[in-house]
Amino acid sequence: MIRLEDVTKRFPGGQEALSGLSFSIDKGEMVFVTGHSGAGKSTLLRLIALIDRPTSGQVIVDGQNTRRVTRRMIPAYRRQIGMVFQDHKLLYDRPVFDNVALPLIIAGMGYREAGRRVRPALEQVGLLHKEKQRPETLSAGEQQRVGIARAIVTRPKLLIADEPTGNLDPDLSLEVMRIFRRFNEVGVTLLIASHDISLIDRLGCRRIALEEGRLARTTDDDIDAGYSSSEAGLDPEAWR
Repeated sequence: MIRLEDVTKRFPGGQEALSGLSFSIDKGEMVFVTGHSGAGKSTLLRLIALIDRPTSGQVIVDGQNTRRVTRRMIPAYRRQIGMVFQDHKLLYDRPVFDNVALPLIIAGMGYREAGRRVRPALEQVGLLHKEKQRPETLSAGEQQRVGIARAIVTRPKLLIADEPTGNLDPDLSLEVMRIFRRFNEVGVTLLIASHDISLIDRLGCRRIALEEGRLARTTDDDIDAGYSSSEAGLDPEAWR
């Protein structure tokens, strides 16, 4: 699903955020990228989302070389990717429903048709009963779940998240990661940047560690975390 080949990202002034980075992530994997602040985690996600482009090397996502994606093609490219941010990036003057519907409306879907996607997405993150509330009335954990619902409402093949639990307490962090795990179990590929090593180890997923923009190490633990899509009420066929 994701392949990086000798990727370097150099900013104006000569600073290298990533240097000679190569690794691959298979379709359906849930992988964490770790490292200290400044290690290159956010830069990596920005390259995958085509917010930035590499200085050199190849970034290949679902068989598509991002170097061949023109500016005009970027919106269509991003529709296959759900993105979750640490600061939620919600519209506080709109209700929860409108925040989740936003990617669909931008893509040209009608409001009524969008509702048939938005409400199942909110139900999957446990917030259907709050669709009419404004984000400022929600807790930090609930706001993060709105961000997740917005990311998955387009039913993407790939979900990337940048420190999604950075502002949450341990219990809420585990709750958010359980949501991610459930989507992974219905076939969504996930790449999550996080510094919470203990939580990652608890989930038992592969970890790619970065250090000063370089690959420090990667783990291939295969541990069953015990969360099933049937328990979560997720239908793999509906997702597809």
